[in-house]
Amino acid sequence: MNSLCKATLSLALIFCITSCAPPRPDYPIIGAKNFTEQVILGELLAQEIEARTHLHVERRFYLAGSYICNQALIAHRIDAYVEYTGTALTAILKQPINRDPQQVLNTVRRLYRQRYNVTVGPPLGFSNSFAMVIRGDDARRLHLTTLSQAAQYTPHWRLGVGYEFEQRPDGLRGLEATYHLKFNGPPRTMDLGLLYRALNDHQVDMIAGNTTDGPIQAFGLTVLQDDKHYFPPYQAVPLVTDAALRRWPQIQLALNALAGKITAEEMRTMNEEVDGQHRDPAAVVREFRKREGL
Repeated sequence: MNSLCKATLSLALIFCITSCAPPRPDYPIIGAKNFTEQVILGELLAQEIEARTHLHVERRFYLAGSYICNQALIAHRIDAYVEYTGTALTAILKQPINRDPQQVLNTVRRLYRQRYNVTVGPPLGFSNSFAMVIRGDDARRLHLTTLSQAAQYTPHWRLGVGYEFEQRPDGLRGLEATYHLKFNGPPRTMDLGLLYRALNDHQVDMIAGNTTDGPIQAFGLTVLQDDKHYFPPYQAVPLVTDAALRRWPQIQLALNALAGKITAEEMRTMNEEVDGQHRDPAAVVREFRKREGL
């Protein structure tokens, strides 16, 4: 085969490969992890972008945990999702635990920009920390308000956790070491949505939930105070690829509009409306946006 034929064949092959590759859609794609609060926040981000830009926004929710969402983001399979600063610091960026909210936010912003070309948007207004939760009856009977007080009882208790919490650097092992916790057998790992059912059914006696979980208030449960301040701050922040912001600069308007808009109590209420009342997350978000004048 002569050089002209080879060149022609190579050009044809390149054209075939590029033409067969799926084109990048001309609209933003918002992701979310696989639990209720994340779906609500993903929907909130999507609706606000649609309202501010008049673009269609694709939802890709239930993307497992933080690692999968981060991989999807940096591979440009999604353009944005909401993360928590403490999770980003420890689980994604592998940085030492820091308990100063502003320092954590500054570090996360700097490293996401340097490593991933990702912009960390302004905090949404609430922090969603891990919460060690027990039944309200047990808390009242034993006069428990803190994790330090609970340590003497945990050798008789069964623990329930989500899959990430058992392995994370800011998760179970460090918590056990900080409070000298011992439990009755290894922890039972399950989907986050099953933890509260297991606690109410006395299958476990303590669970690792989140401070904004709706069932805490709905079921009269007690969050034990992290009196040794083990957990870092977990401010909710949108993560958006710089490529998406260059392509659709109007997205920044949506991020600015959502800054500081959600309190922890409002997040708990929305979570309970979806989990407890089985309402559509999109409808819950629309009502929240209307109340906030968005």
